[in-house]
Amino acid sequence: MNFGSSFGISASALTAQRLRMDVISSNIANAETTRASVVDGKAVPYRRKLVVLEAAQSNNFADILNSKMNGGTQGVKVQAITEDTSPLKPVYNPSHPDADQNGYVYMPNVDITKEMVDMLSVSRSYDANVTMLNASKAMVTKALEIGR
Repeated sequence: MNFGSSFGISASALTAQRLRMDVISSNIANAETTRASVVDGKAVPYRRKLVVLEAAQSNNFADILNSKMNGGTQGVKVQAITEDTSPLKPVYNPSHPDADQNGYVYMPNVDITKEMVDMLSVSRSYDANVTMLNASKAMVTKALEIGR
Protein backbone atom coordinates (compact mmCIF):
# COMPACT_ATOMS: atom_id res chain seq x y z
CA MET A 1 0.00 0.00 0.00
CA ASN A 2 1.33 3.42 -0.86
CA PHE A 3 0.73 6.65 1.03
CA GLY A 4 -1.74 7.86 -1.56
CA SER A 5 -4.08 4.95 -0.92
CA SER A 6 -3.95 5.52 2.85
CA PHE A 7 -4.99 9.13 2.25
CA GLY A 8 -7.80 7.90 -0.03
CA ILE A 9 -9.04 5.41 2.55
CA SER A 10 -9.13 8.10 5.25
CA ALA A 11 -10.80 10.59 2.93
CA SER A 12 -13.55 8.14 1.94
CA ALA A 13 -14.19 7.26 5.58
CA LEU A 14 -14.32 10.94 6.59
CA THR A 15 -16.81 11.66 3.82
CA ALA A 16 -18.99 8.69 4.79
CA GLN A 17 -18.95 9.64 8.48
CA ARG A 18 -19.85 13.24 7.64
CA LEU A 19 -22.87 12.00 5.69
CA ARG A 20 -23.87 9.77 8.60
CA MET A 21 -23.67 12.79 10.92
CA ASP A 22 -25.86 14.80 8.52
CA VAL A 23 -28.47 12.03 8.48
CA ILE A 24 -28.42 11.72 12.28
CA SER A 25 -28.89 15.46 12.69
CA SER A 26 -31.81 15.30 10.23
CA ASN A 27 -33.35 12.49 12.28
CA ILE A 28 -33.02 14.49 15.50
CA ALA A 29 -34.42 17.63 13.88
CA ASN A 30 -37.48 15.72 12.65
CA ALA A 31 -38.15 13.70 15.82
CA GLU A 32 -41.50 15.48 16.29
CA THR A 33 -42.47 16.00 12.63
CA THR A 34 -45.90 14.54 11.97
CA ARG A 35 -46.21 16.02 8.48
CA ALA A 36 -43.04 15.07 6.62
CA SER A 37 -44.92 14.40 3.41
CA VAL A 38 -48.43 14.04 2.06
CA VAL A 39 -49.57 10.79 0.46
CA ASP A 40 -53.08 10.56 -1.02
CA GLY A 41 -54.09 13.76 0.78
CA LYS A 42 -53.01 12.42 4.17
CA ALA A 43 -50.03 13.67 6.21
CA VAL A 44 -47.32 11.05 6.76
CA PRO A 45 -44.91 11.31 9.71
CA TYR A 46 -41.16 11.45 9.23
CA ARG A 47 -39.38 8.08 9.17
CA ARG A 48 -35.90 7.62 10.59
CA LYS A 49 -33.20 7.44 7.92
CA LEU A 50 -30.19 5.11 8.00
CA VAL A 51 -26.93 5.20 6.03
CA VAL A 52 -25.76 1.90 4.54
CA LEU A 53 -22.00 1.70 3.93
CA GLU A 54 -20.04 -0.83 1.89
CA ALA A 55 -16.48 -1.48 0.87
CA ALA A 56 -15.41 0.63 -2.11
CA GLN A 57 -14.00 -2.39 -3.89
CA SER A 58 -15.11 -5.89 -4.77
CA ASN A 59 -14.03 -9.02 -2.89
CA ASN A 60 -13.26 -10.76 -6.20
CA PHE A 61 -9.50 -11.37 -6.58
CA ALA A 62 -9.42 -10.33 -10.24
CA ASP A 63 -11.20 -7.06 -9.47
CA ILE A 64 -8.83 -6.28 -6.59
CA LEU A 65 -5.78 -7.06 -8.75
CA ASN A 66 -7.04 -4.87 -11.59
CA SER A 67 -7.83 -2.11 -9.14
CA LYS A 68 -4.32 -2.23 -7.67
CA MET A 69 -2.71 -2.32 -11.10
CA ASN A 70 -4.75 0.65 -12.32
CA GLY A 71 -4.56 2.76 -9.15
CA GLY A 72 -8.15 2.12 -8.11
CA THR A 73 -9.69 3.36 -4.92
CA GLN A 74 -10.10 1.63 -1.60
CA GLY A 75 -12.03 2.54 1.45
CA VAL A 76 -15.72 2.88 2.07
CA LYS A 77 -18.62 4.27 0.10
CA VAL A 78 -22.27 4.96 0.77
CA GLN A 79 -24.44 2.28 -0.76
CA ALA A 80 -27.78 3.86 0.14
CA ILE A 81 -29.76 5.99 2.53
CA THR A 82 -32.74 3.92 3.62
CA GLU A 83 -35.80 4.49 5.77
CA ASP A 84 -36.19 2.60 9.03
CA THR A 85 -39.20 0.31 8.72
CA SER A 86 -39.88 0.07 12.46
CA PRO A 87 -43.43 1.06 13.42
CA LEU A 88 -44.40 4.65 14.11
CA LYS A 89 -45.18 5.56 17.74
CA PRO A 90 -48.87 6.15 18.47
CA VAL A 91 -49.47 8.93 21.01
CA TYR A 92 -52.92 9.70 22.38
CA ASN A 93 -53.63 13.38 21.74
CA PRO A 94 -57.17 13.96 20.40
CA SER A 95 -56.65 17.73 20.16
CA HIS A 96 -53.75 17.40 17.69
CA PRO A 97 -54.67 18.31 14.09
CA ASP A 98 -53.12 15.06 12.79
CA ALA A 99 -55.02 12.80 15.23
CA ASP A 100 -57.00 9.94 13.74
CA GLN A 101 -60.65 9.15 14.60
CA ASN A 102 -59.50 7.36 17.78
CA GLY A 103 -57.46 10.37 18.96
CA TYR A 104 -54.02 8.91 18.21
CA VAL A 105 -51.25 10.82 16.50
CA TYR A 106 -48.54 8.74 14.86
CA MET A 107 -45.17 10.18 15.75
CA PRO A 108 -41.87 9.49 13.91
CA ASN A 109 -39.94 6.32 14.76
CA VAL A 110 -36.93 8.38 15.86
CA ASP A 111 -35.46 7.49 19.25
CA ILE A 112 -33.25 10.34 20.46
CA THR A 113 -31.19 7.95 22.62
CA LYS A 114 -30.35 5.76 19.61
CA GLU A 115 -29.47 8.84 17.60
CA MET A 116 -27.13 10.13 20.32
CA VAL A 117 -25.39 6.74 20.55
CA ASP A 118 -25.00 6.71 16.76
CA MET A 119 -23.66 10.27 16.91
CA LEU A 120 -21.02 9.23 19.46
CA SER A 121 -20.04 6.31 17.25
CA VAL A 122 -19.72 8.57 14.21
CA SER A 123 -17.70 11.10 16.18
CA ARG A 124 -15.27 8.44 17.41
CA SER A 125 -14.89 6.99 13.93
CA TYR A 126 -14.30 10.44 12.45
CA ASP A 127 -11.65 11.17 15.10
CA ALA A 128 -9.94 7.83 14.43
CA ASN A 129 -9.78 8.58 10.70
CA VAL A 130 -8.39 12.08 11.31
CA THR A 131 -5.73 10.50 13.55
CA MET A 132 -4.85 8.00 10.80
CA LEU A 133 -4.67 10.81 8.25
CA ASN A 134 -2.34 12.81 10.50
CA ALA A 135 -0.16 9.74 11.12
CA SER A 136 0.13 9.12 7.37
CA LYS A 137 1.01 12.77 6.83
CA ALA A 138 3.69 12.56 9.53
CA MET A 139 5.17 9.44 7.88
CA VAL A 140 5.32 11.19 4.52
CA THR A 141 7.02 14.18 6.14
CA LYS A 142 9.60 11.96 7.84
CA ALA A 143 10.24 10.07 4.60
CA LEU A 144 10.88 13.35 2.80
CA GLU A 145 13.27 14.43 5.55
CA ILE A 146 15.37 11.31 4.95
CA GLY A 147 16.17 12.57 1.45
CA ARG A 148 17.71 15.80 2.71
